[in-house]
Amino acid sequence: MRVALIQMPVVPDKAANIRTACEKVREAAANGADFAVLPEMFCCPYDNACFRAYGEGAEGEAQMALSHLAGELGIYIVGGSLPELAEDKVYNTSYVYGRDGRQLARHRKLHLFDIDVVGGQRFRESDTLSPGSSITTFETDFGLMGLCICFDLRFEELARCMCLRGAKVLFVPAAFNMTTGPAHWELLFRQRAVDGQCFTVGVSPARDTTAGYVAYGNSIAVDPWGSVLCRAGGEAVTLYADLDFDRLEAVRAQLPILRARRTDLYEVCER
Repeated sequence: MRVALIQMPVVPDKAANIRTACEKVREAAANGADFAVLPEMFCCPYDNACFRAYGEGAEGEAQMALSHLAGELGIYIVGGSLPELAEDKVYNTSYVYGRDGRQLARHRKLHLFDIDVVGGQRFRESDTLSPGSSITTFETDFGLMGLCICFDLRFEELARCMCLRGAKVLFVPAAFNMTTGPAHWELLFRQRAVDGQCFTVGVSPARDTTAGYVAYGNSIAVDPWGSVLCRAGGEAVTLYADLDFDRLEAVRAQLPILRARRTDLYEVCER
């Protein structure tokens, strides 16, 4: 399964961001990608002041552009995330579209990014955003996939639930910053891949040092053994990762740990 990790710049112009995303998805399809993955807040500056203003309800501009493109190209699109407006709330939401353009999944970020690192980053998503409440997995031609957003990845039990359901790949649109990124980005993606015996795919916006919130970049794909398949720097770039599910099955057979413990948790996750 070929995955395109689209590390694109995000600018203040929403329409321009949508155009860039669509151009990069077309390029990914032309290069044989089965999945194209966009970054967290791909059409909106990562700023509490922007989330509601850039938000959209059901069948909004960004959602419809990606839906139509997935159907036209016959490709799966993990639509990064965008501000979703619903019932006077704003959610950080990722939509997934299938080869026929239909929505396969919607994940509202469960764990909001409220941090205050001494001498580093301070940010409170909860000043504007509301949390979701669902674990998100979805079926594809390649099997079951898992989906979460950025800060969600820090919570091992969420990743384990997705893998216990049968997820082969965890897709993670994300925007770590220049404090947490160098410290924890690669570590977390490798750790979750090893814990869940799955592939992990993290896609960030490109780094813009003039922005109020500077994304780390470093989009990454990791295999179930914890080996890094590809990793970007801070630049705008599209990476390609070829995921070999025979490799996944071999790791799970050689180290049968995924279902060998926490049977109580497995029962909860199946529900």
